Amino acid sequence: PDATVGADCSIGPFVVIESQARIGARSVIQANSFVGQESVLGEDCHLHPGVAVRERCRIGNRVILHCGVVVGADGFGYEFREGRQQKIPQTGTVQIDDDVEIGANSTIDRARFGRTWIQKGTKIDNLVQIGHNVTIGEHSVLCAQVGISGSTRIGSYVTLAGKVGLSGHIEIGDKVMIGAMSGLAKNVPPNTIMFGAPAQPIREYKENYALLKNIRKLYDRVKALEAKAG
Repeated sequence: PDATVGADCSIGPFVVIESQARIGARSVIQANSFVGQESVLGEDCHLHPGVAVRERCRIGNRVILHCGVVVGADGFGYEFREGRQQKIPQTGTVQIDDDVEIGANSTIDRARFGRTWIQKGTKIDNLVQIGHNVTIGEHSVLCAQVGISGSTRIGSYVTLAGKVGLSGHIEIGDKVMIGAMSGLAKNVPPNTIMFGAPAQPIREYKENYALLKNIRKLYDRVKALEAKAG
C-alpha cells in the first residue's frame, strides 16, 4: 500500500511492486515482472514480461526493458579466505537514465558501492552482461553477448560489436568502435577503432594479419635455407 503508481499506468497479472517503490505516469509493467523496494521507475516506461528491477534502483523516463532483463542483481564479488570463496556484500545501486533500451535476458549488476550507471540514450542488445560499478556514457550501442567486467568506464557514442569482452578497471574513450569478438584489457583513447584478441588499432591488426597469412611461406623459406646451409 505504500508504493506509488502514477496515473494511467498498466500493471499486468502477477506483477510485484514492493514497499516505497514509485512508478511514473503512463508506464507499462507486464506479467510476472518485479519492482523492488524503494526503486523508482520513470514516466512512459515499458517493462516486458519477466523483468526484475531489484531494490533501490533508479530508472529514468521512456526506458524499455525487454523480457528477462535483470537490473540490480549482486555484482560478482568474492574473497578467498579460510579455504573458501566468501561473498563480498554488494551495497550499491543501478541508475539507468532516460531513453535507454535493454534487450532480452541482459543483466546489469548493482555496484559494490555507489552505482552502476547507464547514461541516456544508450541501446543494449540481448544477452549482454554489465558488471558492478560500470559506467556507460550517452548514446552508446552494445551488441549481443558483450561482457563488461567491473569498474570499467565507457565513454559516449561508443560501439561494442557482438561478443566483445572488456576486462575490469579500464577506460574506453568517446566514439570508440570495437569489432566483433574482440578482447580488450587496456585503456583506449577517444576516436579509435579496435579489433582482435587482444584488441589493437585496426590498422595494426590489418598489417599483422597480412604478415600472419604469409608465415607458412616464410617458414618454408627458412627451412630451405637451413637445409642448404647444412
